[in-house]
Amino acid sequence: MVHLTLRRMRRRAVAACALMLVGYFLVPVEADPNGWRLALRSVATVLLVAAVAFLVTGQVRRQLTRDQPTGDAEDRALTRLAIALIAGLLVFALADYVVADTRPGEFVGLRTRIDALYFALATLTTIGYGDVHAQGQIARVAVCAQMVFSIGVVATGASVVVRQMTQRSSRR
Repeated sequence: MVHLTLRRMRRRAVAACALMLVGYFLVPVEADPNGWRLALRSVATVLLVAAVAFLVTGQVRRQLTRDQPTGDAEDRALTRLAIALIAGLLVFALADYVVADTRPGEFVGLRTRIDALYFALATLTTIGYGDVHAQGQIARVAVCAQMVFSIGVVATGASVVVRQMTQRSSRR
């Protein structure tokens, strides 16, 4: 029974990530000449980034509490954290793409959504190949937000993984 639940949870997580990826490629991001709609879309984007950041930090906080979940609850919590991190990656990639699309010259080498996903992943993993980079001020502000997110995610994620591995080995 436990294995069925775990498999079902993993299938749902993969489906959620696939749906987010499809949404990333399908969401319309064309420039809007209507100032009010543009302002509403901008506010909605900021709220979406804030919501994802809130969800990620909440999941990380739950992983770092003293009374950590074990067994199925631990697997569910780690799965939610992974889904939230993928959502964060896609939100940053979409934000990068919108900036590059609406303000040419802000990014060098970022022309497609694949380019934006590649850049966001390279930034969030702190690899930063340098072939795509922020050139304009708006792009640099967006990348600074990605870097702050990355520092928190990478440092905390490493801490969570080490802690989980240590606890699992001590339970055996």
